[in-house]
Amino acid sequence: MTKLQVEGLSAFYGQSQALRGLTLELSGGEVLCLLGRNGAGKTTALKAIMGTVPPSSGRLVLDGRELTGLPPQEIPRAGIGYVPQGRRLFTELTVWENLEIGLMTRKTGREALEHALELFPVLRERMQQRSGTLSGGEQTMLAMARAMCLNPSVIMLDEPTEGLMPSAIAGIREAVIRLRSEGVAILLVEQRVDAVLPVADRVAFMDHGEIKAELPIAEVRANPDLLHHYVGIAARPARPATC
Repeated sequence: MTKLQVEGLSAFYGQSQALRGLTLELSGGEVLCLLGRNGAGKTTALKAIMGTVPPSSGRLVLDGRELTGLPPQEIPRAGIGYVPQGRRLFTELTVWENLEIGLMTRKTGREALEHALELFPVLRERMQQRSGTLSGGEQTMLAMARAMCLNPSVIMLDEPTEGLMPSAIAGIREAVIRLRSEGVAILLVEQRVDAVLPVADRVAFMDHGEIKAELPIAEVRANPDLLHHYVGIAARPARPATC
């Protein structure tokens, strides 16, 4: 089974320390959500794992393979997919050309493409459409599909439901549930607590670049005060999603 181990990652922006000893473990077939206020270090955590913000210390291990210190382009090739905040598509390229970039990264083939399109069938109808002309929900689906073209064992999603309509959010949630059922390990950063509670297995609360608490989702649902304390909002309990 897939296992991602992050041990003591620290990172700086100039002289300012943005990440302080991040430590977490993530296994295949589970969703771990990072929650926290704006500026808590959630996005930096993902960027440090991907190497785009070089960590100053710590280790990154995937299935026993040491990834610490690899250049950023090698992390996806090791099997970690990443959907950054804002999607970061090549907006002047077509849907197919964006997907092709994902396929070329690990030299995956038709099977990986078909799996991605099975998750998001609307993209089949848009293959020759310029990605910048897609709706917000379709652009998020394309960003996730491009990451899935890597055939990753781990996928990291940064604010995938940001700015989306409820119908698009439901589609993203269903895709996350499907990937979890297939044994993919999912690290999810979200601000929308209502989008997190139905799909997460565990929640790690971040503040000032550190994980302050890590709890099973049942405990978070049962104690809304945790959300008020760490995220600054109250949330109504949500039922777990069915797979």
